[in-house]
Amino acid sequence: MMKQISTLVLGLTLTSLCHAQETFPRNGAYDERKGQYAFTNATIVVDSKTTITNGTLLIENGTIREVSKQVKIPAGAVVVDLKGKYIYPSLIDLDSDYGMPEVKREPRASGRQTPQLESNKKGAFGWNQAIQPENDASATFVIDNKKGADLRKIGFGTVLTHQHDGIVRGNGVLVTLTDESANKALLNGKASAHFSFSKGTSTQTYPSSGMGSVALLRQNYYDADWYAKGGKTKETNLSLEAFNQIKTLPSFFETNDKYSALRADKIGDEFGIQYIIKGGGDEYQRLDEIKGTKATLILPLNFPSAYDVTDPWDAEMITINQLKHWEMAPSNASTMAKGGVNFTLTASDLKNKADFWDKIRTAIEYGLPKDKALEALTTTPAKLIKAEGQVGSLKAGMLANFLITSDDLFSKENVIYENWIQGKKFIVAPVNAPDFRGNYSFSINKESTGKLEISGTPDKPEYQIILKDTVKIKPKVILSNELITLTYQPEKKNPGTVRLTGWINGKNLSGEGILPNGKAAIWTATLTENYKAIAKKDTASLKTKETGPILYPFVGFGNEQLPKSETVFVKNATIWTNEKEGILQNADVIIQNGKIAKVGKGLSAPSGARTVDGTGKHLTNGIIDEHSHIALFAINEGSQSSTAEVRMSDVINPDDVNIYRQLAGGVTTSHLLHGSANAIGGQSALIKLKWGTTQSEMLIPEAKTIKFALGENVKQSNWGDVARVRFPQTRMGVEQVYFDHFIRAKAYAKSWKDYNSAGKKTGLEVPRKDLELEALAEILDSQRFITCHSYVQSEINMLMHVADSLNFKINTFTHILEGYKMADKMKNRNIGGSTFADWWAYKMEVKEAIPYNAALMYHEGITVAINSDDAEMARRLNQEAAKTVTFGGVPEEEAWKMVTLNPAKLLHVDNRMGSIKAGKDADLVLWNAHPLSIYARPEFTMIEGTVYFDRKEDVAKQEKMTLERERLIQKMLNEKADGKPTQKPQGTQPRMWHCEDVIGIHAEHEEGK
Repeated sequence: MMKQISTLVLGLTLTSLCHAQETFPRNGAYDERKGQYAFTNATIVVDSKTTITNGTLLIENGTIREVSKQVKIPAGAVVVDLKGKYIYPSLIDLDSDYGMPEVKREPRASGRQTPQLESNKKGAFGWNQAIQPENDASATFVIDNKKGADLRKIGFGTVLTHQHDGIVRGNGVLVTLTDESANKALLNGKASAHFSFSKGTSTQTYPSSGMGSVALLRQNYYDADWYAKGGKTKETNLSLEAFNQIKTLPSFFETNDKYSALRADKIGDEFGIQYIIKGGGDEYQRLDEIKGTKATLILPLNFPSAYDVTDPWDAEMITINQLKHWEMAPSNASTMAKGGVNFTLTASDLKNKADFWDKIRTAIEYGLPKDKALEALTTTPAKLIKAEGQVGSLKAGMLANFLITSDDLFSKENVIYENWIQGKKFIVAPVNAPDFRGNYSFSINKESTGKLEISGTPDKPEYQIILKDTVKIKPKVILSNELITLTYQPEKKNPGTVRLTGWINGKNLSGEGILPNGKAAIWTATLTENYKAIAKKDTASLKTKETGPILYPFVGFGNEQLPKSETVFVKNATIWTNEKEGILQNADVIIQNGKIAKVGKGLSAPSGARTVDGTGKHLTNGIIDEHSHIALFAINEGSQSSTAEVRMSDVINPDDVNIYRQLAGGVTTSHLLHGSANAIGGQSALIKLKWGTTQSEMLIPEAKTIKFALGENVKQSNWGDVARVRFPQTRMGVEQVYFDHFIRAKAYAKSWKDYNSAGKKTGLEVPRKDLELEALAEILDSQRFITCHSYVQSEINMLMHVADSLNFKINTFTHILEGYKMADKMKNRNIGGSTFADWWAYKMEVKEAIPYNAALMYHEGITVAINSDDAEMARRLNQEAAKTVTFGGVPEEEAWKMVTLNPAKLLHVDNRMGSIKAGKDADLVLWNAHPLSIYARPEFTMIEGTVYFDRKEDVAKQEKMTLERERLIQKMLNEKADGKPTQKPQGTQPRMWHCEDVIGIHAEHEEGK
């Protein structure tokens, strides 16, 4: 018999051990019970669509076994009665660094640094330190008890965590917030791939701009594809191997503003990847575009505090954008919900994680439905990470990750009591904490001292002592179970602290203490009135907090409604056609469907047209600025001698107020150039100044140009001794850069030609797609056109010689202040000149510039344009053109063409703009006077039949902006008066870019960090 019992016991023990399935040796005896718990009589929120009242949740060994109203509770299970309480799934955060090593950035030294051109990472990895797909989060993950506890307190049970460092960051891991072991916590060691535009801790020079980050990531995708298709036979690249492994995982892209989110999605479209995008909180400002990405967003909750605008001078520093974003940021999630955008929510950007529920409730006050909030914190993130069978809801077979709460999860009165993770209980607040809120008579040594009022919530009581019915004191209180300690100073004039300690005695409090004079005290607090809870508000009928209107763009002078194309009839105007008809007096123009329909005299207005009387006014086509740097987040990727792979179209900033200001000066089109920090810069972008529209709507994609540069800026030899690393350092070296790159581009183009013609059939290896050489090959094929920053005659001759030698064409020399010296050579090669009217002597390279330059080139037969290279000058390019009449006697019509038709010709878009001709784009300006006069100003500026600037509307817009500004300031003052937190105003100064500016938005700062 004894043998049988021993065998039975041994069998039970072996069964328990087998069930545990642990591979680690043990030191001591373990509790091998099944961990069966039955939580009964609770309101169980299975997910956002399913709620069970008076239900039972049965768990066993960290897994949910059954959830329903009728659960057969096994013998031996621990039964927990949760009558009146709620059970919710634990929350999930998809943007976490929990358990990851600290990202340590080297401090930036002042002044210029020695360029680090190559990676200093040891091993057979890729060439750039910002590309780190080999980072394996599962190999570095460790339990972090402090961060874990902070996240558990606010309801999280699972997080997706990764190393927040670099442009390609490696894989992420899905982990629970258990404190037992990394082996237990780790649910998926290869759960996701992570990307950003920030180069992170990389000390490598490239990339130094947002467009460089885009180019580097694009090239990495192409390189990985090449490597998989045969490139690995030519080299071993552990980074590309790792990248090919992670690129099939759910891909997460961290951005910090609406435009970088759109930029990320554009990359995803190019490579067939739908990124899950971590946003910056301003997506509501471009809802339609964001919705068009079809991306799921991870939305932050770090809404800005109100600015302290008590001081009017401080208030003046704050922009309309900052004021309105403060008001509207909490509506971001509700705007996405109403717009049908899928999203999750994250606590990652909150400095204080304890603010999480306040922020969630604020979002709900601004219109976020509670069911959408719950989805965004549970089922949606679970689906995105393909873990919906493990976490995110409460169903049989899933992990026992759940919360026990006192109320509706989103109620202000709610208390999270417990957070169970994989079947282990983590106490956040005592479930049955004594509720002793109420009003008490307060006495010390049997003498009435005053009143003690206890309010707040049971888990977070708030205390106030009222002495002699007038003096109100907030004591410091420590409550531990049923023991209580109070300390307070009864008199401010005579500092002295009363120290009391005691216990809860039924409904009363009593104990002992020490008075400021050292004497002992006996104290009591006798309940006189129970706490009267504030009646719950009917949340279903609560009104959503109102905000001001969205502006397009979201800055001062933005439009509440985008203007629309109109049918317009302009009559009796002086029309500068820029065609053979010349200047027409008392003539008419009909604009329909964004085009110029008719030009002539005696025309009749079409039905429904808006008629504009042009009597005494001049109608011209819009000014085209051939050389501009407005509407860009950065202009120089000056880290390498050639960056032909970068695109200015990747960093277009539609919110730049200079767009509006230049519309007010008659400019309709701007050629946005890369800077002059390298011999071969980036690909330019030609945009129409459609104020308030999207990046894609502004861009003219068929205009394919690229920026080259000559001179001091290119060599960077004037950057100091620390910078004497990057080639070239001399003007002779600049010449060799051009020879080298175009010779390689020729070979590159041939390799693709050979492959496309015969290689596919003969099995020739696929060439590596090189974005830099691709752009240069387009130049050789006359598909892309060079605009070259230039000053000195000798260098201009040099580049013309290189072009002649390698058989490519220079389209335009810009600046070209010594153009008058070689106008004949430029004419022979059909090279255009885009110059300043009278800028000179601002550096040694322009000491031989003369104000007759444009006129002399014009008389030689060169296509001449007058450009700005300056945000302020562009507002008066009509006056700059007029200077050529004074300096050199250029005819007025020809001078006008220098800022209209001629730049259109240089940009190869004169087929659709640059003159007033039937069939061309209706980009028109109505001037109140002769357009070359210093007194001329636009009455309206129209692009493709849409008026984007109207002088009368501008006056009304300024008045409205003043009222809106004051409304928001008053609202902020009320916030401060209500005791809500405020922040010190921080002024923002928009950058006026020029060619040589390299203090740009670096990759790590490009997203607004």
